[in-house]
Amino acid sequence: MTVYIDPPTWPGHGRMWSHLVSDESYDELHDFAAGLGVPRRAFERDHYDLPSHRYADAVAAGAVEVRSREIVRLLLAAGLRRRKASGSRLP
Repeated sequence: MTVYIDPPTWPGHGRMWSHLVSDESYDELHDFAAGLGVPRRAFERDHYDLPSHRYADAVAAGAVEVRSREIVRLLLAAGLRRRKASGSRLP
């Protein structure tokens, strides 16, 4: 059971964002995010959007740093990938 985070390279709302995912379950991911104090509203389909100023907090709490392209691969391998509906917007 591991939680992963990619670098904060995704722009939105005047900030840069990372994606936080689990390779095990959404429950694991929700528990990890709650431990960081991340609100549930930051969860989007299959990941949490985490602002760049929280990146170091997530790594210190045990999130494993991976490249952005690894995030989708990990979600697919775990069977946790949920595709964005057409017409959806970025964070």
